[in-house]
Amino acid sequence: MWIWLVGCDRSEGPGTREDAPPDTTPAPEVPFCEANGFGRTVPWNDEGPYGVVRHTLAADTALPMADGTSFSLAASWKGCESYVFLPDTLTRSDTDPRPIWSRDLRLLVDQSAKNAHYFLLASDRDGIRTATDEVARVLDGMDESERGWWTERLHVVNRPIPDVPGWVGEVLAGVGVIGFAVDRTQVLCGLGSLSDVTRSNPGADWPWENNLAGAALEVDRFNVEADRADVLEAADATVLPLWSGEVLSQFAEIDATLPSATEMAGYDTLELDVDMRCPDPNLPEVGNCGAWDYLAQLFVYDGDERIELGRFITTYHREAHWVLDVSPMLAHLQAGGERRFRWEWAPYWNVQPTETRLSLRLSNQGKGMRPTSAVRLATGGPFGAAYNEGREPVTVDIPATAKKVELVANITGHGAGTNQCAEFCDHEHTFTVQGNDPHLVSFPEAGTETGCVAGVADQMTPNQWGTWWFGRGGWCPGQPVIPHRVDLTDEVTPGASATLSYAGSYAGGVPPDGSGDILLESWLVVWE
Repeated sequence: MWIWLVGCDRSEGPGTREDAPPDTTPAPEVPFCEANGFGRTVPWNDEGPYGVVRHTLAADTALPMADGTSFSLAASWKGCESYVFLPDTLTRSDTDPRPIWSRDLRLLVDQSAKNAHYFLLASDRDGIRTATDEVARVLDGMDESERGWWTERLHVVNRPIPDVPGWVGEVLAGVGVIGFAVDRTQVLCGLGSLSDVTRSNPGADWPWENNLAGAALEVDRFNVEADRADVLEAADATVLPLWSGEVLSQFAEIDATLPSATEMAGYDTLELDVDMRCPDPNLPEVGNCGAWDYLAQLFVYDGDERIELGRFITTYHREAHWVLDVSPMLAHLQAGGERRFRWEWAPYWNVQPTETRLSLRLSNQGKGMRPTSAVRLATGGPFGAAYNEGREPVTVDIPATAKKVELVANITGHGAGTNQCAEFCDHEHTFTVQGNDPHLVSFPEAGTETGCVAGVADQMTPNQWGTWWFGRGGWCPGQPVIPHRVDLTDEVTPGASATLSYAGSYAGGVPPDGSGDILLESWLVVWE
């Protein structure tokens, strides 16, 4: 250890800093995932069991590549990358049978997260040559650094699809006939529709052309799921399964036993973990998963009353996995013990059989308080000129021990009558506390062409087989409805009462009749 004394002459004599031998110890190598900012690392699973349908583990490969090499998934595995397989069964559009990857490959690279591998597969040798030329053209247009990165991640398989060996060939002939992916956890996943709402194709059966760049959204989804997995693992949650893979068709009810009231008082966080899968794992998603974007709601019974704990919207023909924080709703569960829950997601006239996994996640995340009461405020109804008639302010007694008071509201618009309301219009919802400045909830993205595309960051399943891109009034297909939460602590007085009012409007005024329906559940939640 070197000791420097203030005032000493450090320019002479042995033992000065200049005499120390240089440190030749090599710096520790930074792991690939950490060095590139890719976060969570999942090691290669070399034990299996492996499979060839969705949600099974991918085995190693020995894929012949157009550059003369053989690709091994295990050897390539870094633990933070995704692998997307794009066959020429994906075409440009209903009216253009050329492979989707024969254009937009550069656009895919530009829009893709960097932790991705893309494999182009063709049905014959001519297609393999086309794919090889397209990759070469794209790489030639890159600078040296970019070219080096993507040379290792843009692959052309050197066998016609019918001759692709091993499990990859099996998947291409089965659930992956229109493409598939291996996500960051080594699990096989489906690939959805790559149609692009900005590419009109009038006269076709499906009036939008495909865009290869849509495949990048699958990688984005895998990255969101990886970040979510980190958060969930750190939570040390008590998990209460309600359904564990049963195929349910429209709704289901179940009695479940919560921890005791004493134990419930130790939790400050409630999350709903919902995993909705197609009923037949041996078939592709399209035509297998439910076809329509329907409300999905989890309720808990309080006597004969059903209280909504969380709200979601199902996908068009795709699987979905959501984890939704609904911590304020702990106020409805604090008594613990046996409770009845109801999960519903389709109307009686169009049931959608779905393999369902749904759990409650209870945890203590150190908030220093928990929700102890929830008083219902406003609800919705038919959206028209009479929407606000009969609405009265609600007065709530605030406990003297309150640490936080918040407004919690689920608001979604449905129906597309007048003005394309309430699904596709910007309806407005105003909450006022004690006559203070109002709190406005509105939906400016409603009716926009691509307003829902950004929802991938909020756990929306991308690339659905329907008009999933259009912005809606408070929701998107295949996404949780995230509760609106407004901290009102500074607007109320503990130990006194607070009066709250609500009104709905359209364009700042009275909504016209026939404007669909507003589904609104709102609560004043007290934390102590």
